[in-house]
Amino acid sequence: MRTLNRRQRLVMTFTFFSMFFGAGNLIFPPFVGAQAGAATVPAAIGFIVSAVGLPILGVLAVTFAGGFDKLAGRVSPKFALLLGVAIILTIGPCFAIPRTATTSFEMMVAPFAPDSSRWIAQLVYSLVFFALSFVFAQHPEKLSKVLGRFMGPLLLILIAVLFIACLVHGIDTAANPSGNYQTNQMARGFLDGYQTMDLLAALYFGIVISANIRALDISEEAQVQRETAFAGLGTGVLLILIYGALSYVGTVSGSITAINADSDTGATVLTNLTGAVFGTAGTAFLGVVFVIACLNVCTGLICTCATYFHTKFPTVAGRSVSYRAWQVLFTIFSFIVSNAGLSLIIKVSVPVLAALYPISIVLVLLAITHKVFAARFRRVYFWTVLMVGIVAFIGCVASLATVFGGSLPWLEMALNLLPLQQQQLGWLIPAIIGLAIGVVDSLRTAQKA
Repeated sequence: MRTLNRRQRLVMTFTFFSMFFGAGNLIFPPFVGAQAGAATVPAAIGFIVSAVGLPILGVLAVTFAGGFDKLAGRVSPKFALLLGVAIILTIGPCFAIPRTATTSFEMMVAPFAPDSSRWIAQLVYSLVFFALSFVFAQHPEKLSKVLGRFMGPLLLILIAVLFIACLVHGIDTAANPSGNYQTNQMARGFLDGYQTMDLLAALYFGIVISANIRALDISEEAQVQRETAFAGLGTGVLLILIYGALSYVGTVSGSITAINADSDTGATVLTNLTGAVFGTAGTAFLGVVFVIACLNVCTGLICTCATYFHTKFPTVAGRSVSYRAWQVLFTIFSFIVSNAGLSLIIKVSVPVLAALYPISIVLVLLAITHKVFAARFRRVYFWTVLMVGIVAFIGCVASLATVFGGSLPWLEMALNLLPLQQQQLGWLIPAIIGLAIGVVDSLRTAQKA
């Protein structure tokens, strides 16, 4: 049986890592540390479980299933399409693509722009940013070949410099937990790990990683899965170390300058730190790194989303829609959304991710246990996802109403009847109920057959 050598496994690990780690992953751990303060350790543990553990399991689940469509198709083909579209829109034009522009703006331009003209600066910046992204998206292979080779190492060096600077600076007194981290820090960290969107992305990355391994003459399926697990383990170790370091960076930054959890973001946390430790030059350098990294990510996401929609929807209302037309549509839409600002984009994304993540989690866990359990009771996929999906959808509607200044008290009261709902884990009991119904339904169906 052929196996990869150490060098090839290292290459796979860094390939895996580079697919997950972008500029967005750089801003959320510091925000966790800045808010959690003295309670950073439990908060970081919760964050790492959902931001590292779940995506790695997601890749393995997709690899074992033979692709996302096959995995989600175990519920139903229509569900696979619906969830696929929801995930692509989430990691694409609705949240992740606009976030590349707003994050880089917050890092590069906002610290130097007067408050009075900030909205004009953001409008002009996002216009230029997306114009460049659209141009680069016509030839993404050229950009990734140039930037992909040094952006990953440069980001790692930047993290190392920030971490060492924080170790040297030290913390006199860590700030008290604030914002959402005043209580239940571990649970809050787990939920904020959703913001990386890595589990959703992992449902598509898994098949890419396994294809790369097969390209190295690994043909036996068991060995492909084994090598994928090795790459996932290495990636997980790297991400744990980096997220731990960035959480500490956020704790130090929060002790230097207090943040407002309602209006500030992880970008604010980093600029506060670089401004205090390195001065204006350090803030400018960090901003340049973010702009380049975000351009690279934005280009890749535009191509990914356009390819997906062109494949799934080559015609709309009887009219052919080209790949280029999808690119134009997503670029313009992302430009409009980006001008809402980073803080609002993150606030709106929270309820959506809180709905998609539980569905994805149960799908992944069922896939991981497919051979020993779910394959024997096929209906557990349908019933578990259905029960979790109902609760997740209702919770999303109630949360979005709150984000936009409204309220649905009767809906919130109904949700609060669920155990663990205060920790945003009210979907667990419905998942167990769906699992039980699925087992019974599978046995009943088998008896009829």
